[in-house]
Amino acid sequence: MKIWCATGNPGKLREFRLAGQVLGIEVEPLPDLRSIEAPEETGATFEENARLKAAYYSRFAPGPLFADDSGLEVDALGGEPGVFSARYAGEHATDDENNALLLRRLGDNPHRTARFVCVIGLAVDGVATHVFRGTVEGEILYETRGPGGFGYDPLFYYPPFGCSFGEVEGERKFGVSHRGNALRLLLEHLGG
Repeated sequence: MKIWCATGNPGKLREFRLAGQVLGIEVEPLPDLRSIEAPEETGATFEENARLKAAYYSRFAPGPLFADDSGLEVDALGGEPGVFSARYAGEHATDDENNALLLRRLGDNPHRTARFVCVIGLAVDGVATHVFRGTVEGEILYETRGPGGFGYDPLFYYPPFGCSFGEVEGERKFGVSHRGNALRLLLEHLGG
């Protein structure tokens, strides 16, 4: 079985394809995604944005398509950066700029619990049909650790591993990650 994916993020695509291989489902990027004007993400929640993006991009797909909205929720910041995770420090902010802003906002606050959230929307022919939510709980470090991953991974400490997501290999991270958890739910739904 093949399913199309609407992401221009190479890190996400790698993780999505890995899960697909495990479950025997071919995950392919939407052809010519870069030539399609992106929809405005107007949702107030990850679920709303995932549905919106999946419905929009599925109009360009030759079969079922999924899109995700994901990010980091930090309890001491009232859930920030949340749906603004990728653009926390501005519309075209880099991962380093987003991480630096998060550390400035948290300061020396000892309450550093956080979670990564990923919501995947599934759609066919412009209609969103399902959403699948995955999370993983952790803590925000006082400084980045590890060269791996992307986004907030170097700041996200996962206690069962004893290190940040930036310090673990992709397959090990994917086994517990928010994206892995959401995608496994989607692929089980498709395969089941």
